[in-house]
Amino acid sequence: MQTLKIDSLYLKATLLELLAIPSPAGLTGEIVHYTARVLDSLDIPYQLTRRGTIRATLRELDQLGIQVGDFVAFDANPELLDNGFIVSRHLDNKAGVAAVLAALKAVRESGAPVPMDCHAVFTLTEEVGSGATAVIEDDVSEVVGIDIGPVAPGQGASENGVTIALMDSAGPHDDHLTRRLLRLCDEHGIPSHRDVFRFYHSDAGAAVSAGHDVRTALLCFGTDASHGYERTRLSVLVHLAELLTVYIQSGPTLPEDRQRRMGSVAGFSHQLDPGQLARSETPLPDAGELVHRRRADATS
Repeated sequence: MQTLKIDSLYLKATLLELLAIPSPAGLTGEIVHYTARVLDSLDIPYQLTRRGTIRATLRELDQLGIQVGDFVAFDANPELLDNGFIVSRHLDNKAGVAAVLAALKAVRESGAPVPMDCHAVFTLTEEVGSGATAVIEDDVSEVVGIDIGPVAPGQGASENGVTIALMDSAGPHDDHLTRRLLRLCDEHGIPSHRDVFRFYHSDAGAAVSAGHDVRTALLCFGTDASHGYERTRLSVLVHLAELLTVYIQSGPTLPEDRQRRMGSVAGFSHQLDPGQLARSETPLPDAGELVHRRRADATS
């Protein structure tokens, strides 16, 4: 394989010609004719739909047996480095799966009591938005998503410790459950970080978007170069698995969540105590004193 030289003059000329042809949505006939003629000049076969969409094909791909609609899987090429980093494609979200499996193994082998039913769900369609929505039953009160935490400027995610996302594109995650997970980290010496992902979709968010009445939280392993040749630390995945084992043993976040519905608000949880609800008036200086003092200062 070699890097091919691009004819920059041809590129610029073609761009200018394309820009010269009016082609707003609904008025694209002439740009179709232009593009088809360029393909003809390059001896590249193409097909046209009724509305003018063009599908051009380089025959070399056909000879390799690759067709439109075929699946192509990239090699992961994982590297386990001596400094503790793991570098690979597809860490999102196979690293998360590995952490969940390690947590389940630890719980099973230790014989630790599990005070509530815990369903480990491995989804296939998180990337396209449906995720775990079809497998959440009515008796489920909490959904904790496991996913990648993009490490980038302006983000709180880290490749050291568990990153707990307080919200994603679906909105804020449950305050009680999220803060409980943060407390579990503090109580058990698990390093943690907080972050928000405004343009990020998760299985936990998908559950709420699908209408499920569940508390949600999102636990992440900080990772560099999301959807590329990704990098994280083995220690991050270990900490994530540790937090999951503690959570599995901890029971429901709120005891009343064992009930599907409540008949009274008496047992409904509070998020703020009375002291936090008290109004705090901002003290303001006396306006008359300010005016007269400034007047006196100006005349002195």
